[in-house]
Amino acid sequence: MGNSLSGRIGVCRRLAPFLIGVSLAAATRYPVTGVVLKVDPPHRSFEASCAAIPGYMEAMAMAYSVVDNRELADLKPGAYVDFTLVVDKKRSYAERIRIHHYESAEREPMLARRLKLLEAPHATVQPGDAVPDFTLTDQTGRRVTLSQWAGKVVGVTFIYTSCPLPDYCFRLANNFGQLNQRFASRMGRDLVLLSISFDPVHDQPAVLAKYASTWKADPESWYFLTGPLDDVKAVSRQFGLNFWPDEAYLTHSLHTLVIDRRGRLAADFEGNQFTARQLGDYVEALISGR
Repeated sequence: MGNSLSGRIGVCRRLAPFLIGVSLAAATRYPVTGVVLKVDPPHRSFEASCAAIPGYMEAMAMAYSVVDNRELADLKPGAYVDFTLVVDKKRSYAERIRIHHYESAEREPMLARRLKLLEAPHATVQPGDAVPDFTLTDQTGRRVTLSQWAGKVVGVTFIYTSCPLPDYCFRLANNFGQLNQRFASRMGRDLVLLSISFDPVHDQPAVLAKYASTWKADPESWYFLTGPLDDVKAVSRQFGLNFWPDEAYLTHSLHTLVIDRRGRLAADFEGNQFTARQLGDYVEALISGR
């Protein structure tokens, strides 16, 4: 793929030590934020899809080396990080890598503590684990099963259609909308998207079909799912998502999951700080088999 993500990463990896002008004598440090795509301890490096560095580098996915392998110890695909990019005349490397653990700024402190207590007791699927099969109902009223998409990359997120906050459920659905456009030629063949409602009493198939029309979602590749409340709870909890009624709304955590072609959880994008481009860069790397 001449213009593929993997090709661009390869070029960036080779160019990384030479990104700075030869006239600079001292190392320059740049603050960077991004999402981890891959961790490669044997080569003391990681790949990340990062935001633009104003005046220096456009937003892109590339490989970063580290001097100390301990910097990579807790990194996982999907982690939102910040770090310092150090560049001198001979090399570049990342240091002071810090993982951001998501906690909603909009949520009241008492609710945040309550959510953590709810999340604690349930065993969750971890990256690398096989994802248990489940069956739910899509926006056309069909019963669908996770295992029917074996051999494809599967994106999973959780929403409810009456969520009032534009940076919560709508943002996660819109991220999938952008994936749907970016991977239009691969949808259904290499990639399937699942948006699961945790408000099944309200979000019946007809309601989900109307919501799906916002993004012109093809029901053969982007499935909006509902089912009995106990079934939805079982699926959501295995991915570490909990929810409960709070006055007129539902309080919930935010998770976007990516399952690889072998049915294993590849990454958990927690929260809403990552961009659709960063999520797409990870999906592209997974589809390409890097």
